[in-house]
Amino acid sequence: MPHKKRLRFKDLEKLAAAINAPPRAWTPEKCWRAYETLEKAKARGGSSERLLTDIVSLVRFALHQEGELVPHSERVQVRFESWLAQQENRGRAFTDEQKQWLEMMRDHISTSLELDVDDFDLTPFTAAGVWRGHAGCSEGAARNDRA
Repeated sequence: MPHKKRLRFKDLEKLAAAINAPPRAWTPEKCWRAYETLEKAKARGGSSERLLTDIVSLVRFALHQEGELVPHSERVQVRFESWLAQQENRGRAFTDEQKQWLEMMRDHISTSLELDVDDFDLTPFTAAGVWRGHAGCSEGAARNDRA
């Protein structure tokens, strides 16, 4: 999907406001519980706290794009692990510092749907000195691409 057409966090906020408007007053939590009641075998993550990004999972499930209702953060985690395995299979290795940086990016995307350059001015990135990790990833990727 072209970068400009991707779903943004502000789009989720607008959708959440729309479904929460009278007369329904729906929230991601209420919608999730309804699906858990109706589709017990296909809904997971009932005990977790609902995040606004879980609206993505709710919409994909409702549109039958996903066969199982799973918290957005779980899907991000699975995709991240798959991506790391692909990188390893291609001979790319990351240092511990680089992995920490990548994991912080994963966690931010899990809760905010996107990662923008300005997000690197936020915690935990600023506290972890993430730009050093970024430079290392770039150098490592370049080295591995030449190999």
